[in-house]
Amino acid sequence: MAAVPGESTHQERVALPAASLVPTPHLSSPPLLIPGLRALLVCLWLWLSVAESSGRPGGWRERLSCAPWCPRNSVCINAIACRCHPGFSSWSGEIITSPADSCDDINECEPPLAVSCGKFADCQNVDGSHYCTCSPGYGLVSGATTFRNESENTCQDVDECSSRQHPCHNSTACINTVGSYRCRCRRGWTPLPGFRDNQNTTVCEEMSFPTWTPPPGIQSQRLSGFFERVQDLRRRFTPASAQDTVQDLIQSVDELLKAPGDLETLALPDRHHTVTHLLSGLEEVLRTLAKAVPGGSFTYQSPEGTELSLVIQEQGHGNVTLGQSHARMLLDWAVAAGAAGSGPTVAGILSNPNMQKLLANASLELDPERQAELEETHESPLYGVQWRLLSAVNSVFLSNTNTTKLDPKVTFAFSHPVSPGAGREKPGTRQELICAFWKGADDGGGHWATTGCWTLGSWNNSTTCQCSHLSSFAVLMAHYDEEDPMLDVITYVGLSLSLLCLLLAALTFLLCRAIQNTSTSLHLQLSLCLFLAHLLFLTAMDRTEITVLCAVIAGALHYLYLASFTWMLLAGLHLFLTARNLTVVSYSSVSRFMKKLMFPVGYGVPAMIVAISAASRPDLYGTPTRCWLRSESGFIWGFLGPVCAIFSVNVNGVGFLALGALGASFLLLHRMLTFKATAQLFILGCTWCLGILQVGPAAHVMAYFFTIINSLQGVSIFLVYCLLSQQVREQYGKWLKRVRKTKADSETFTLSSRTMSDASRPFMV
Repeated sequence: MAAVPGESTHQERVALPAASLVPTPHLSSPPLLIPGLRALLVCLWLWLSVAESSGRPGGWRERLSCAPWCPRNSVCINAIACRCHPGFSSWSGEIITSPADSCDDINECEPPLAVSCGKFADCQNVDGSHYCTCSPGYGLVSGATTFRNESENTCQDVDECSSRQHPCHNSTACINTVGSYRCRCRRGWTPLPGFRDNQNTTVCEEMSFPTWTPPPGIQSQRLSGFFERVQDLRRRFTPASAQDTVQDLIQSVDELLKAPGDLETLALPDRHHTVTHLLSGLEEVLRTLAKAVPGGSFTYQSPEGTELSLVIQEQGHGNVTLGQSHARMLLDWAVAAGAAGSGPTVAGILSNPNMQKLLANASLELDPERQAELEETHESPLYGVQWRLLSAVNSVFLSNTNTTKLDPKVTFAFSHPVSPGAGREKPGTRQELICAFWKGADDGGGHWATTGCWTLGSWNNSTTCQCSHLSSFAVLMAHYDEEDPMLDVITYVGLSLSLLCLLLAALTFLLCRAIQNTSTSLHLQLSLCLFLAHLLFLTAMDRTEITVLCAVIAGALHYLYLASFTWMLLAGLHLFLTARNLTVVSYSSVSRFMKKLMFPVGYGVPAMIVAISAASRPDLYGTPTRCWLRSESGFIWGFLGPVCAIFSVNVNGVGFLALGALGASFLLLHRMLTFKATAQLFILGCTWCLGILQVGPAAHVMAYFFTIINSLQGVSIFLVYCLLSQQVREQYGKWLKRVRKTKADSETFTLSSRTMSDASRPFMV
């Protein structure tokens, strides 16, 4: 049986060598074959037999021939199998038995092998192998370029700047970083257009003063002079003089604000447009020039009290606090740097206490949520807000210009004078400290707003605020009016009508001889004082712009209303004395007593009270919203005290007259006196009591009663003392007849004159 390759039996492997070595009768040994060579051939044959019996595929016969189809990166095993080189593998494994198979490179740098080269190193795969290299910016301590595994890793940072292995432009400075480097503009230089700072390719140019021109459409010589000064600073600017330029600029702003000149006469929108332009331009200029200021921080206080605080850092982290006496600011340095992180990071705050003149009468826009909270707290709608600037105007500028939604938020502590009257407001008004910012409008104007800012608390002369954006901030004292505007309409209409009636009453008391006596003299003085008080109240009560003028108005109102109550007291006293002396035929004793007493008391006592009040606390005349007495330190009792005393005396007098009227019901005059005393007490006494009752749920209703009745005091006086008096009505009738007769005589005279004139003309055909 023929043997199949690879499947030889044991007998073949043993017998074949024996048959081959034994001589046959047909073949004789070559005569030249020596015995040594024969022994060598026998040994070779035995080795081949042993190799074939070792179990390797194909046996020795097959190994003598290779498979012609072995793929690349493999080695032939026998005629039917190949083996891939180390670092290569096929889909079927290391041994290939199919001509369609191939040996592909094994990537040792990827899973599942993923050779680890260690820290700051990268694995590099090659055909059949791999090697490790240090990451860019790192190198081996030995200076070699490659290594095999993590145990050979000695990679460390390479300082490209000291070794000059960097392409930074000569307008920049090389800054080494861990594993790399960056090119930063030199101090006083800025990146060219199209370049960014702190990049490997940064190219810079010398810094220039930013362009700052006057606001368009604003005609002001004072403002033009300021911008001429700015242009002069711009022409003379060099990066080396940045600190001096900043100081000169702040002093120029102070000079403009200290004496605004024709800026104060601008229309309100133009004035606020100017403020917006000044604040935004000043922030931009200071943000630019601060990068050229030497040192890590800079503070400056001008002679006019303006304060500047700057912090400049290359690589900052954590919180930073800056500011001086007017305000202090706490912010995270990451907020100041922003996302770009280009160049040195600047954070600054400029506190200017001299902007009140330009910001006067600016509107305040309350946050809707805040307004709803206040209305819920006070249980009434807020009909108007008036404010007063307490702190300096603090402008914040950072390298980061995207400051609309900051996280974390920025915290401020603003210093300001202790708010007068805080917590002790007059009825109908609430005072609150508000953290507000100046919000520029699309048309260039601006106003105060509160959106995105919260008042955390206020202690003595400091208020702490927190904001989620940056701008120009200040603390405002806001007065929230809780009064219905309809009450103002009623007040103006009622007082106007009262002024007319008081004028008619005064003319009646002065010209009607039939009723002229001591009583009418008292009522005349009462009418004159009330007329002047109501007229001043109507025209000057809210003139709070000038503090001294407002204090004078408040003092005049204090005096006139006290005089009105004093004359009411004298009128009541006269009624009381008249009632006691009804049995006396002549009232001359009462008249003489009142004539001697009424003028010194009627005008002297109120003057003494006002003089004492003004001498003790002149600063308490005039409030932020009204020219009237302040309520703190009990100062308002300089008015309420005498009023309550007069009211009590008159109540007792009316009670006495009422009892007298009951006991002498047959006397019509006694009843008339009682009616007049009661009406007078109601007109000038009970109406003011309604003002004290404006508390609790019924406050709104009482406010309407108080306003309606009090504003019609003049109408009531004219009705009681003139229209209800028979003598006055008769006198009015006489005056009316006299007027009609005068008018008729005038018409008759005019007609007669015309007739005579026509008769004197020549007749013409």
